[in-house]
Amino acid sequence: MSFEIIGCQLLHFGPHRTIKGRLTGTVRVRIREAFMGNVTEYGLNLPVKSDCGLVPHEQARTALLAHAAHQLNKLKARHLASALPAAAE
Repeated sequence: MSFEIIGCQLLHFGPHRTIKGRLTGTVRVRIREAFMGNVTEYGLNLPVKSDCGLVPHEQARTALLAHAAHQLNKLKARHLASALPAAAE
């Protein structure tokens, strides 16, 4: 079983409607997964947020992509933890 991140792209971001200093956006992630001989590629749109305040574009982008990376690490850990156990011999 494998879980591989192919690509990551920040689609859009902007200030939160009601919370000052918070940015929200969406990150599109392409994933390739191999499970029981089947290889599947799919995309996920992850909602992301950051409480970084008023910062330059590059820092805002980095903060939002870091939040996406944190979400993907949690997803990958859950995915690998749920691996099927080997049959007893």
